[in-house]
Amino acid sequence: MSARDDIPTTGARSLGTSPSDSTPPETRPVEITATVPTGPPPAWAVLQRHLFDELDGAWRLFSDRYTEPDGRLRFSGTIPDRDGADDFYEAFFNWPALYRLGGADDLLPAVKRHWEGVTAQLTELGLYRNEFERGYDWFHQGEALLMFYGICAADPTDQRFRERARRFAEQYLPGSTTGNYDPATRTLRSPHNGSDGPRPGLGPQWDDRFGHEQRGMRPYGLPLRDVPGITSWEDLADEDNAVRMGHAMRDRLGRGDTAVDLAATALVVNAWLYDHDPRLADWVLEYVDAWRERAAAAGVMPDNVGPSGKVGEDHGGRWYGGHYGWTWPHGVHSIGAATLVGAISAGMLGRADARLDLARRPLDQVWEQRRTAMPYDTGATRRPGWAHALGLGEGRTVNALPTRVGPEGWFDHQPAQVAYWTWLWWFGMCDEDRARLDRVREHSGYDWREVHAFRDKEEAGHEAPWLAYLDGDNPDYPERALRMALAQVAHRTALMTAEATDTDDLDLHKWQRVNPVVTEVLTQLTTGAPQTLYNGGLPLARVRYDDLDAARPGLPRDVAALVEHLDAVGTTVQLVNLSAVHTRRLRLLAGGFGEHLITEAHWTGGGEHCPGDSHDHHLPAGPETEHSAPVDDNGLHIVLPPGRRIRLRLDMRLNARPFAHHTSPTTFRRTR
Repeated sequence: MSARDDIPTTGARSLGTSPSDSTPPETRPVEITATVPTGPPPAWAVLQRHLFDELDGAWRLFSDRYTEPDGRLRFSGTIPDRDGADDFYEAFFNWPALYRLGGADDLLPAVKRHWEGVTAQLTELGLYRNEFERGYDWFHQGEALLMFYGICAADPTDQRFRERARRFAEQYLPGSTTGNYDPATRTLRSPHNGSDGPRPGLGPQWDDRFGHEQRGMRPYGLPLRDVPGITSWEDLADEDNAVRMGHAMRDRLGRGDTAVDLAATALVVNAWLYDHDPRLADWVLEYVDAWRERAAAAGVMPDNVGPSGKVGEDHGGRWYGGHYGWTWPHGVHSIGAATLVGAISAGMLGRADARLDLARRPLDQVWEQRRTAMPYDTGATRRPGWAHALGLGEGRTVNALPTRVGPEGWFDHQPAQVAYWTWLWWFGMCDEDRARLDRVREHSGYDWREVHAFRDKEEAGHEAPWLAYLDGDNPDYPERALRMALAQVAHRTALMTAEATDTDDLDLHKWQRVNPVVTEVLTQLTTGAPQTLYNGGLPLARVRYDDLDAARPGLPRDVAALVEHLDAVGTTVQLVNLSAVHTRRLRLLAGGFGEHLITEAHWTGGGEHCPGDSHDHHLPAGPETEHSAPVDDNGLHIVLPPGRRIRLRLDMRLNARPFAHHTSPTTFRRTR
């Protein structure tokens, strides 16, 4: 019998009775015992626990097939350029999240082993030094760091990762030996930066020449649209033109600061969460506020700053045109994510309402250029992905926003990326941002209640039906979404078992495409948060859980959770214990980093007539009664006896406490 099963079903204290530990009375968390019989288990709860079980086997299969004993990926080839280092970590990006949600006990040590192995592997390949990227753009670095951030949040007691978090953050502070940051101009000195410091240019694959043969880049068009004599992709077939474009990219895109560097703020905040060092906070606020001031002065969100600190210095005074900026290659996909990461990072340090303007501005810019009835067969760069995600086909139309801007104006129209407006509203809970989100829904041109079966590498994109559920407009979403997630796990495990394991000539994105761990739906339903921003966001949540008996993060075994509603003043969550024999105990923490204050808890009691007698066919529910209790804390303890459920309505003051890494309490930990 495991430590998580060997738990007595009696002896738990109820609200107002004596504690079972020696915690001083004034610091004891409020404890509430569920009394309402579950009755026939709700389908969503059964499906959710089944998903946890399936994921437990799936990640083990991936690890067995694709990794070596030290955790590195099974790969002995070479990487010709820096575009690839992030792909090694991305294969595991959501594994720490699964552990923190309630995945297997041995998943955390496995994740750490994979991080250590991949880091050693990338060091041997020459891409990493001192366990950190030697120098690359923050669009990719943000993706690579998701795994690291997840480990830090899952186990803040690990001193090795705590030391790494601090050491990595120090590389971006004023006075660092790397020299990444210029305090005089409040800029990062180069779009490619890291443990080697600022790295001029974009790398040998582009600095020397940028040719037409690059099929993967062709859909995005010309990186620079004002190089004399080069007006179309076909012009790059001329070798002289290819060389001139490469040199122009080196000299103009490969220096100064770019908006995607805002993702570096999450790296520094991740270290700040350990001990709240003001030096770390000061840098984040200084850097974010510098970009806010530039945007305010320009009236738009710029994407480039030259070495002297001037917007447009290398682009003829234009606010657009920087590396991974508005013009090339992804536009708002890059700028929107980076400004959200920067705004949220600064907001975690205080004054979230003010600093969210950094993220509002680029979304407002594209909204002002919206278009209706865009045909399916448009030349939009990301069409195959969004068309499938929205269930569109030939002959269908959809409303759209521009994603990029260049000398010819706004272009590359696509449906709104709902995730960005969702995060803007979710983090700040401001009425004006909710109005923005509602306008996006009204304009979208498709039904937000539909759940389309798709999954890309970001493992996101189902924000619309989830939001409709939170609004009470899509009641079947939990069950449909969980079924979809189970099908995704089954599909990816089938792909793994059907293919050979020889990966020397592997497309480096293949690992991401077969990664069987799915956490988007679990994150939405159990924590009340969107999937983490893929280009470097920190793992936030409206609520999170700790297994009190196992003294570890995540939902206890047999327990399912469903956040049914959230707003600026509270959260409603339902907890169900599916076990017929085991009591489960958990801590509910308000906020992914304990930042919210629960002022009062309201719940429903009942079950006074249980268990009835042998003539009954199930536990009689009996009349239910309403209860309330003041909490005035960021957490409370919940006792779930066998076959019991509880619906909690928690009144909250959001962001009332400092964000911080939290360890799991050991209140009910048993010794063996």
